[in-house]
Amino acid sequence: MSTAPYALARYRDGGDVRVGLVAGDRIRPLSPDELGGGLNAFLADPDWDRIAALVEAPGAWRPLSEVTLTAPVEPRQVLQTGANYRQHVIELVAAGLTQNTDRSPEEARAFAADMMDERARSGSPYFFIGLAACVVGDDEPLVLPGYSQVHDWELELAVVIGRQAFRVSREDALDHVAGYTMVNDITTRDLVFRKDMKEIGTDWYRAKNAPGFLPTGPLLVPARFVDPADTPVRLELNGQVMQDANTSDLLFDVPALVSAASQTHPLLPGDLLLTGSPAGNGQHWKRFLRDGDVMTGTIGALGTQVVRCVAEEMK
Repeated sequence: MSTAPYALARYRDGGDVRVGLVAGDRIRPLSPDELGGGLNAFLADPDWDRIAALVEAPGAWRPLSEVTLTAPVEPRQVLQTGANYRQHVIELVAAGLTQNTDRSPEEARAFAADMMDERARSGSPYFFIGLAACVVGDDEPLVLPGYSQVHDWELELAVVIGRQAFRVSREDALDHVAGYTMVNDITTRDLVFRKDMKEIGTDWYRAKNAPGFLPTGPLLVPARFVDPADTPVRLELNGQVMQDANTSDLLFDVPALVSAASQTHPLLPGDLLLTGSPAGNGQHWKRFLRDGDVMTGTIGALGTQVVRCVAEEMK
């Protein structure tokens, strides 16, 4: 399931959710004593060598196929990063997702390219806040709200915060990263911009925070096994490749993102910091999510996420 030697996961055990150690195609529960507390307590000071030693230790190992994995994290805060892949923004602006409707597609593409190059030289990351309640595992279907027909996918590498980060430098930022997971940051495109008062700008609350709009996991992979500067990101829709990129195209890399986000408010153990979506969203393809669609996401060593879409049952 993952190319990493081991990872953490959370899985359903009757009516409970337990933290487990995944190694290859097997999983075993991790007790609070083995973790040194709960999941977020472990992430606050992660001793991965202690966890690695358990891979060869006896325990109640089970085939991974026998359990149902759910979201591998329990964040208190979720930060999302916008406009952080150069090609992604160029495509969105050229497709018409902009406040300015006077430019031709060619002019819009050139404008976006210049804008992104200038941001890379002198700008700073663009963050907005997601609801932790929207974080679910891919064991839950993605219910497509009936109030729109333009729900879109955005597969992203997500940073899992370890030791609390507050006003940390770029040089020290990776010391506060416990690991990585993947998140499909679902967006309802026609709600991104306010229509009643365009001067307000974007409305990320309505566009991104419907129930289940942050399918996450299935694995939390230790930072030592992931190169956030060179990791492939790939999403297939019903077997057709839609996103196929690499984190090397990030405008602001993980150290820059963690440092910048921590300047305003402390990032807490277990929090998620999404790094942004690469090109290939539905807005580009003019194809949005429908009832019965299946999205399959893979990001480097993070395993495979399979999200099944269902239409909302209107009452």
